[in-house]
Amino acid sequence: MRYLSFPDLQAKIGGRSRSSVYRDIEAGRLPQPIKFGARLYWVEADIDAALAEARN
Repeated sequence: MRYLSFPDLQAKIGGRSRSSVYRDIEAGRLPQPIKFGARLYWVEADIDAALAEARN
């Protein structure tokens, strides 16, 4: 299982701004992050699934 940091997530979804990413999370278009210490990470497979669902 691979985890994406916030910069990795931004790169994967096309360089969207921080506020756009958090709006997508609130709207349910992106999965909630996992917190490790003070940092947030996203499971890459969950992001891939959310992007695939958005394309359909």
